[in-house]
Amino acid sequence: MDTAIKSTNGTRSFMNQSTAKDRADRVDPYGFKRSDDFDYESYEELMSEYLVILTRRSIKWTRLLKGKRKVQKNVKLKRYVRKGIPNEHRALIWMAASGGQDQLEKNPGYYQSMLLSHHDSKLVETIRTDLNRTFPDNVLFRKTSDQCLLKALYNVLLAYGHHNPSVGYCQGMNFVAGYLLLITRDEEKSFWLMDALIGRILPDYYSPAMMGLKMDQEVLGELVKLKIPRVWQVMVEHNVMWTLVVSRWFICLYIDILPVETVLRIWDCLFYEGSKILFRVALTLIHHNQAVIEQAQSLPDICQAFKQITQGPFVEDCHAFMQKIFTEPGSLSMASLTKLRTTCRGRVAEGEP
Repeated sequence: MDTAIKSTNGTRSFMNQSTAKDRADRVDPYGFKRSDDFDYESYEELMSEYLVILTRRSIKWTRLLKGKRKVQKNVKLKRYVRKGIPNEHRALIWMAASGGQDQLEKNPGYYQSMLLSHHDSKLVETIRTDLNRTFPDNVLFRKTSDQCLLKALYNVLLAYGHHNPSVGYCQGMNFVAGYLLLITRDEEKSFWLMDALIGRILPDYYSPAMMGLKMDQEVLGELVKLKIPRVWQVMVEHNVMWTLVVSRWFICLYIDILPVETVLRIWDCLFYEGSKILFRVALTLIHHNQAVIEQAQSLPDICQAFKQITQGPFVEDCHAFMQKIFTEPGSLSMASLTKLRTTCRGRVAEGEP
């Protein structure tokens, strides 16, 4: 999708150019390589429909913002976010909704001070080891690229590691930081968005014990038991732990699990509404495909089913999918999540060695 959709004509022009470029370079607008069997015909058909929605949303967002660089959270903005943020406004809205902009303004020069501080050699080595494993299928993360983002990625991860030494660096954070850089193209904004995600929205997901991550996987299990009991029964019958099938969903925030545009739409809501969005996505995937999971006859079958349900037309049509996540799972309040988290945290803690 275009990073600067200005008008109907401008958007259509971009999409036409983008499609032609995609075919020539076999990369999507975010730099990810297309697979050899990529279905351009279906993609173009889907994008031609989504283009109309994008154009309409872009015009509405432009009117809403009126050139302002600051926004306040309210019911109208929440509704707009759920319907998708145009790429040219994503960095602004993510920063505002997450509190990242406030932190940046309260701490001028802080990011640079983290880069200039004494670097922990172990942290540096760990980050460097993972650096070249970050999106090997994305041309923007190759040393040969004119717009190579590897140095920026290194800086963001290093600065964050010093900023939050209790977390330092954990596998998975490179992909999160990489996505942030693809959208913001700004190290400092990406740093403060990392701070919002890891420090406030997803606490203890990336800490050494990963207590928050383990707890939320248990919470998902409880929600499935309540809302999709037949799937829960299949998991129990085959003695499958939730961490086996959904840990990457949560720790990678659906990166490399769902299509890029769908992930970005999920992140729009994640930055605005918080971690319950991750559960809404997971429950929608499971509920919509419960028949596939129920057919599983063994552990490998279940693992294959959970891989299968993250692919195909249902998740590729990001606009329709995002409408589904707010209807298909039913009600999901933060109060009920908090209660479940308290119960599951105790259970996970008891299981710790």
